[in-house]
Amino acid sequence: MVHGTNGTLVGLRRHEPASVPGASGRTRWAWPLAAVAAAFTLAQLLFAGPGLGLGWDETVYVSQVGTQAPAAYFSAPRARGISLLVAPIASWSTSTELLRVYLAVLSGLGLYLALRIWRGLFPTRVLVLAGALFASLWVTLYYGPQAMPNYWVALGALITAGCFLRVRADSRDRAALWGVAAGAMLMAWMRPTDAVWGTLPLLVLVAVARLWRPAAALAGGLAAGAVEWVIEAYVGYGGLGQRLSDASDIQGGLGWNLAVDDQVRSLGGRILCRPCTGAMPNPVVTLWWFVLPLLAVVGLVVAVRARRTERTLLPLACAATAAVPYLFMIGYAAPRFLLPAYALIAIPVADGLLHLITRPDGRWRPAAAAVVALGLAGHLAVQYVVLERTVDRTGTDRRDWAATADALHRLGVRPPCLLTGHEAIPIAYYTGCSSAATGGHNANSTRADILRTVRRIPAANLTLPGAKPPTYARDWDTHRSAGVDLHIAPTPTGGGTG
Repeated sequence: MVHGTNGTLVGLRRHEPASVPGASGRTRWAWPLAAVAAAFTLAQLLFAGPGLGLGWDETVYVSQVGTQAPAAYFSAPRARGISLLVAPIASWSTSTELLRVYLAVLSGLGLYLALRIWRGLFPTRVLVLAGALFASLWVTLYYGPQAMPNYWVALGALITAGCFLRVRADSRDRAALWGVAAGAMLMAWMRPTDAVWGTLPLLVLVAVARLWRPAAALAGGLAAGAVEWVIEAYVGYGGLGQRLSDASDIQGGLGWNLAVDDQVRSLGGRILCRPCTGAMPNPVVTLWWFVLPLLAVVGLVVAVRARRTERTLLPLACAATAAVPYLFMIGYAAPRFLLPAYALIAIPVADGLLHLITRPDGRWRPAAAAVVALGLAGHLAVQYVVLERTVDRTGTDRRDWAATADALHRLGVRPPCLLTGHEAIPIAYYTGCSSAATGGHNANSTRADILRTVRRIPAANLTLPGAKPPTYARDWDTHRSAGVDLHIAPTPTGGGTG
């Protein structure tokens, strides 16, 4: 038994499996976690689909290291962690299918490692259920194989909180100290501002309790992950303050914005709810979201009674602070924003659920177990339906982008080339072109620069049907493909190809 300084971690080893010599003892707890991770990987490949084309944000991240198209404009809020994560595949292959399989396998492995860190803090059965609950959410399955940072922030949050608790239990645990640093670095590598919000309770605790070694590990990890983002702020964005200000502007201006209702609307499968209007999803779709905090409270009550408050309260506190900016500080919603909160809250929720269906002696409560099993079955069915509809809808959009790219190729717009206008960034990636904008969040050019480029290489402006193109494109030939008007520039006269 390990005693913490404040008594909250007394009995840490109480929930560890009995020591069994040899490989069989190690396998006894490892294989259930591995099975959850493997099922998660398989479910991604079956239901999220390796054939799903790259989304808008994905084309930005992948283009930074890929070979299919020139690097797209990299706006202030973005960080390059996900670009580096996909580089081992994207740097030499343009296959979306291969990239999806790589990310699905990597995300399954990451889930296994993150859950493994919590062994000894909670029973294996709690970790198995927690992993299954988190991995079965449609938003987790959808984003696991995508070149997006939020899932990896979630894993970093799990790793950081779990290793921090291990250090609290045993200050001599050097591996856990390195785990704190690694988890924090992963979070900051992917999204620096999310890393600060997700570790805020830990930062407060190490400052108040003067926990110097965990403080050094946590601060060192955050700094190591964010250093590239900070340097880039001074090199390309006018300084750190300016980059943070630009990032805030792109997100609609950070401040008091009640976005809880927006997040609820997004649960029906809206990957970006901006502006977030329209009717709420069917209550059956959103019920789990409201049950989640109630089960977390049950888990906390269980922890208090079992005298293990800290290891439950800490992930709940980190989940709360990770969710704060996306529930109360921006004026729109995307379900992926809350993935770190879902990952952190899953363990206390699983602990609370298992307490409801088992007696103190470990035997099942048959009636309660039947009700919970029925509820979980319905929950899984709802998650699958939302995932299927989301994949179908977003897949249609991406097939339209690919069709537009084919049309542009037939019209002579081939690399090297330039696209401007409606959805120019993702369509440019599919076409193999650069993209340019003179206004908005992705402004990276001027009218004069665009006109100079048009004289050298093939170019096109994209608009919604019937919309007027910019003045420089009003006399260009107009064609239509997949619901987009294509305004094709005259053939270049300055030695371009195409």
